[in-house]
Amino acid sequence: MTADAVAHRALRAGDARCSTAEMAGTIPPHWTHREREPMSATAATSRPSFGALLRDWRRRRRLSQLELAVEAEVSSRHLSFVETGRATPSRELVLQLAEQLAVPLRERNALLLAAGYAPLYRQTSLADEEMSAVKAAIDQLLAGHEPFPALVVNKRWDVISANRPAMRFMSEGVSPALLQPPLNALRIALHPDGMAPRIENLLEWSAHCVARLHRHWIATGDPSILELENEIRGYPGVAVGPIAEMTPLAMLFVPLVLRISSGDTLRVFSTITTFGTALDITLEELAIESHFPADEATAALLQAAWR
Repeated sequence: MTADAVAHRALRAGDARCSTAEMAGTIPPHWTHREREPMSATAATSRPSFGALLRDWRRRRRLSQLELAVEAEVSSRHLSFVETGRATPSRELVLQLAEQLAVPLRERNALLLAAGYAPLYRQTSLADEEMSAVKAAIDQLLAGHEPFPALVVNKRWDVISANRPAMRFMSEGVSPALLQPPLNALRIALHPDGMAPRIENLLEWSAHCVARLHRHWIATGDPSILELENEIRGYPGVAVGPIAEMTPLAMLFVPLVLRISSGDTLRVFSTITTFGTALDITLEELAIESHFPADEATAALLQAAWR
């Protein structure tokens, strides 16, 4: 089986695109909305306190207790007592502090649990009927972006859905081992058995990807993102620090310069679209990455390939 076939099988691709409906079987397990097994007594007692979690998020956002107290409109004395466990926060204060600290919805539930309250935010599977409008919107965006590549990823850059041009570029010359679900966009791009040998500006582009991944870890606090960052930093040819010299084009954006099987070179840049008003964990963690041609030659090549 060819790499392209493996990738399409992994994504359960349809005739025109890899739709989210067909991707239902490859949604990562942590996205499935289901009852969890009861927590053991050991796990319950080892869970971090609300004060410890709050302190971690406050430091992550580089705020002093006084600065957070002012923004959250609460006394610094009370905030100090909450962090040290001398006072129990109300449910409203937990949500208010989480909002001021821009805590992701998944972690807001963790804060509520640590404070003794029930989780507020749902985690609905994309396979559920109530998500049909979301799936239809995503499929429309992906199909409408052709002949240019576009894909949908979760917060760990696992591929949830992709259009045909994106699948072609992610699978061409890529080891079948990297195309087993869950497909990870950054791993496919930067692994030496993936797209990396065909990326002509690998040092520059990988520096951008690693920096973006690191910022995402700081924003979310998800240890699996840090694990992925450390893995990618270990790949040969991947930059481990910022690039001092930037080309004029890179001063506007960092393009992906990709050599394709025909011998031609594509130059593309990307934009990220998210659900800005999401109140569901699944939706908040989705992102649509759309690639656009960075020059007329690339636009002509992509348009000719998908006529």
